[in-house]
Amino acid sequence: MSSIGVGLRKEHYPYLRMNEPVRISWFEAITENYMDTQGRPLEMLESVRKNFPVALHGVSLSILGGSFPDKKYIQRWKELIQRIDPFLISDHLCWTEQSGNYLHDLLPFPFTNEFLQFAIERAQQVQEILGRKILLENVSTYLSFPQSEMTEWEFISELSKRSGCGILLDINNIYVNSFNHGFSAEEYLCSIPWENVGQIHLAGHTDTGEFLFDTHSRPVAKEVWDLFSIFADKIRGIPILLEWDEDIPSFPEMEEEALKAKSLLESVPK
Repeated sequence: MSSIGVGLRKEHYPYLRMNEPVRISWFEAITENYMDTQGRPLEMLESVRKNFPVALHGVSLSILGGSFPDKKYIQRWKELIQRIDPFLISDHLCWTEQSGNYLHDLLPFPFTNEFLQFAIERAQQVQEILGRKILLENVSTYLSFPQSEMTEWEFISELSKRSGCGILLDINNIYVNSFNHGFSAEEYLCSIPWENVGQIHLAGHTDTGEFLFDTHSRPVAKEVWDLFSIFADKIRGIPILLEWDEDIPSFPEMEEEALKAKSLLESVPK
């Protein structure tokens, strides 16, 4: 059975100092929140790490950006990895900066053969620097490129197979993109090399009417749970994380939402 985790959020520090969760199995920490501090956030992370496995999930690697690799960033990242000993590390398949200017967003790119080779080289480079495997996450997007020569899932599949990186498969992002760009989420999930999937993300999104916006601000949508159930046999055994970054509920509420994944997996016949 898959292990269920939740994101470590500062809003829950007071609760976690007073209570030890017993229903979830692990935590995911945002890498950048703990790289540049020696204060309470890092103390909290180390306290949690004493009792739970921790995954480190980055948002600023900008693996496809113009200034990669940022040597100072990667050195701080390596120091945090050595300190926390996470059971996996991940970031996003995107770019977030250009010419040293950080845009603080997970930005899309064209799915071309040229860009695929570029991404393969970047993924191999970061894994050589760190000396370990990295998972790269599919991101939600709100525009597409006419230059694309393949689908998103073909790009991610080839990248994983040819670079050796793993896939952090965000099912909410797949559904958001399927709605925004008009493709089949089920076809996407049927086509992924599941043997390379090292983690699953679930989250809530906001329906603006014209498009879906990946806000991580509400419970997981029914359509995302439906996809999760359809592919339960593929998902079993893969660590599953619930993300919630805006309008964050109490820890017990977030934990309850995360554990719906366990209930669904148990309810679907093997």
